[in-house]
Amino acid sequence: MHSMDLRTMTQSLVTLAEDNMAFFSSQGPGETARKLTAVFAGIREQALGLEPALGSLLGVAHLFDLDAETPANGYRSLVHTARCCLAHLLHKSRYVASNRRSIFFRTSHNLAELEAYLAALTQLRALAYYAQRLLATTRPGGLFFEGDEELTTDFLREYVTLHKGCFYGRCLGFQFTPAIRPFLQTISIGLVSFGEHYKRNETGLGVTASSLFTSGRFAIDPELRGAEFERIIQNLDVHFWKAFWNITEIEVLSSLANMASATVRVSRLLSLPPEAFEMPLTADPKLTVTITPPSAHTGPGPVLVRLISYDLREGQDSEELSSLVKSEGPRSLELRSRPQQASRSPSLVVHFHGGGFVAQTSKSHEPYLKTWAQELGVPILSIDYSLAPEAPFPRALEECFYAYCWAIKHCALLGSTGERICLAGDSAGGNLCFTVSLRAAAYGVRVPDGIMAAYPATMLQSTASPSRLLSLMDPLLPLSVLTKCVSAYAGGEMEDHADSDQKALGVMGLVRRDTALLLRDLRLGASSWLNSFLELSRHKPHPNSAPTAEPIRRSVSEAALVQPEDPQGMDPLKDLKLHDLSLRGSSETSGTPELSLSAETLGPSTPSDVNFLFRPEDTPEETKAQDELSTQDRGQGIGATFPQGFHPRRSSQGPTRMPLYSSPIAKNPFMSPLLAPDSMLQSLPPVHIVACALDPILDDSVMFARRLRSLGKPVTLRVVEDLPHGFLSLGSLCRETRQAAALCVERIRQVLTPPGTTAGV
Repeated sequence: MHSMDLRTMTQSLVTLAEDNMAFFSSQGPGETARKLTAVFAGIREQALGLEPALGSLLGVAHLFDLDAETPANGYRSLVHTARCCLAHLLHKSRYVASNRRSIFFRTSHNLAELEAYLAALTQLRALAYYAQRLLATTRPGGLFFEGDEELTTDFLREYVTLHKGCFYGRCLGFQFTPAIRPFLQTISIGLVSFGEHYKRNETGLGVTASSLFTSGRFAIDPELRGAEFERIIQNLDVHFWKAFWNITEIEVLSSLANMASATVRVSRLLSLPPEAFEMPLTADPKLTVTITPPSAHTGPGPVLVRLISYDLREGQDSEELSSLVKSEGPRSLELRSRPQQASRSPSLVVHFHGGGFVAQTSKSHEPYLKTWAQELGVPILSIDYSLAPEAPFPRALEECFYAYCWAIKHCALLGSTGERICLAGDSAGGNLCFTVSLRAAAYGVRVPDGIMAAYPATMLQSTASPSRLLSLMDPLLPLSVLTKCVSAYAGGEMEDHADSDQKALGVMGLVRRDTALLLRDLRLGASSWLNSFLELSRHKPHPNSAPTAEPIRRSVSEAALVQPEDPQGMDPLKDLKLHDLSLRGSSETSGTPELSLSAETLGPSTPSDVNFLFRPEDTPEETKAQDELSTQDRGQGIGATFPQGFHPRRSSQGPTRMPLYSSPIAKNPFMSPLLAPDSMLQSLPPVHIVACALDPILDDSVMFARRLRSLGKPVTLRVVEDLPHGFLSLGSLCRETRQAAALCVERIRQVLTPPGTTAGV
């Protein structure tokens, strides 16, 4: 079926649907026969309506690729996902046609599965129409929705009302490689079970154990699981996701994960003291710049880092380094009986972990980091930066930059001579790789020799793109979760109007909500760095009661058909005003000029003026294609997205509690590097990006690589197929994830290999 073209696949499915319709309509007036007839009629209708929309997207998708060797962007991914759904329905329709007369034919099971995939096909047709709307409103070559902020908000407000539960029940993970689907099912069952106990103020192992005992009914009933999953992603706040993603931090679970990972000689958690130090300027090493400790929001404080090394190297057991070790209990020190010390490595990897800026630590990512240390044979320093919402932007950036500079200055203690340094990170960590490099260039200190970013987030504004449409069905990165994490990092998360029983502590004993609110108030006065960088003002949100979820329906056909009320009653995001966008480094003591990233560097601050895309005159083919496609569409409202007679299924869970407006700070290039001006991007070292074709933030990677390529910067983009966002943490799950993880290691090895030599470190 994979080699079958779209039109042939559609025609085959329509023929089978019509044959099955004719058979079941002749079986008498029974309710089951009527439902089967109706579901095949629906499949026929949706397939015929979807095929032309997908064909139009395929016709222009090549215009948005990085190059001919990298055919990847959100439009291609959306078409591929729809093909997967059509292929499954084709397979199921053939099965029904072959077995419908058998006494062993499971009528109810097949009906439920057909209903689920019909619901998914209907929603995918809606996404195809949304993609056509994006194609008509974006600039030539651009993948992100642009224009008036109100229009962007209207688009997102309309999009988030779509029904999602069908993608989290029987259809869960249908677009991914089959080997990954059992894992996704386990995660979804755990998520909905965890959600039940989270609101009861249970914490730690208690909530995990309780979830295991109550997860059975969600495993048995996929429709119930899908509806509950949708309720959770729409209504629970960022503190819930912080708690759920931190389950891997529990000592018992992390120990189990580490048992399956490589054995290393060194794994030490270090606490870097908040002390200023001098760094030489690359332009003139005789001059220095002062690197001050992180201070945003909570004042100066230590930075935690984890040193991982497969071999014990010179300097790693020194008294000076040992004085920085922070105890982690019985597993804090993995120094084996003293073997012969290896010499210092010429290379060093500095790693920033993912987790949406709100969750996880180096411990969560330690299993694959140990594998990296073994395969690369170099020390790895992973940074445990402070997490939002308690420590929003720019605290994480400050800490990562401080730790990066500390590592350069003290590389001998880490077992490296520092001749080659690579920054590596995934997701939010990939974002920090770019922004730390940009900050190093702004300070005039050494930039890394290269960057390996896995599925990085480079655009943190609330906007739409074809790949982000996939968040409607992504079990690991739904749009509302992505938006809540970004809002928390921007310091503009919504007030929580839910009942107090939902303000539970997370797995790690997270700070209670009132403490988070207190920190949010204190940060305006406590951050001297931020006060010189931003002037923030806020508006109180309108009081609004928590939405009341409707009773959960057991049938997909029933659960998705309720039309929601007008979504105007959503909680508005507190509006942060950005009056001054400037950054001054603490370089006065060194006698060097101030570092300024003010209006000259960052450009105008209105959304419509930020142009990070290619100029139309540079892309005549793209301009012509999009002009032809959008002539009749431009100027029409969002309501004109769908053709007459087509009505996608709407969520029955009420308005989604998620911020729809971007904080102005999201345009800061140190938060959204895709929006950085050319002069800043010119300072980046060689960049290697490994992205996922089915990732909602694929377009972040494609557009960032296109920008770097247009500036003549060395950049590679490799897009892996059929894997979800976060595959590095799933490295041991299946052959596909191991191959993708090995690709990341190979890209790091390229960075660490000195020019003119063969690969090997």
